[in-house]
Amino acid sequence: MIELKSMRDKEKMRKAGLVVAEVLQILKKAVRPGITTKELDHIADSEIRARGAVPIFKGYHGYPASVCVSVNHEVVHGIPGARRLKEHDLVSLDLGAVMDSFVGDAALSVFVGEPPDDRAALLLRVTEESLYAGIQAAQPGGHLGDISHAVQEHVERHGFSVVRDYVGHGIGHQMHEDPQVPNYGPAGRGILLKPGLALAIEPMVNAGAYDVDVLDDGWTVVTRDGSLSAHFEHTIFITDHGPEILTRID
Repeated sequence: MIELKSMRDKEKMRKAGLVVAEVLQILKKAVRPGITTKELDHIADSEIRARGAVPIFKGYHGYPASVCVSVNHEVVHGIPGARRLKEHDLVSLDLGAVMDSFVGDAALSVFVGEPPDDRAALLLRVTEESLYAGIQAAQPGGHLGDISHAVQEHVERHGFSVVRDYVGHGIGHQMHEDPQVPNYGPAGRGILLKPGLALAIEPMVNAGAYDVDVLDDGWTVVTRDGSLSAHFEHTIFITDHGPEILTRID
């Protein structure tokens, strides 16, 4: 069942979203050669709690950390550990926090230093652009498929592929609520977008094919062909006037 939120709910979600936004920027600045992904997890956990929130990922279906750190061909759900980042790595950081019973969820990708080549740099730019294309398409009176189509069209126009097996989602009191928000599909299909609908839109984009596998740890999703993957996400709230992003600082 899809739950529409009130404007009061939106303000509570904004508080959780701001925590996520601030901590993601701290993590982004901490990404450097030599740092371990576990050290990034320690930063995420302490900074979330310092803001009066709780990391929603930790313990979620048994996930062992407060942030997902996925590197290079890892798409999502990478588990932090002893791995040390090195120059040119592509690092995706996915973070969630709960505050006052509402959840904020967002993700970004960043290179350690400079990208290894122009195509890798383009992958990062196009993935982030596709997120904002999807957000722009989240207009009241439209359809869920409008978001999906906007993401897919922008990604494929640049020769990249959208992951099919993992999608965005509704969000609120729970991290994953109805509806699912695919990053592919035709416009004009799916549920009607109404004010009060809160969504986490999150394109996962591969430089190669869209096929993925899950490693033996049961969590880490990787591209089957070993190509780079990038991931960006925002929590949004649809108002009478259009989508409002709840997980950015400004």
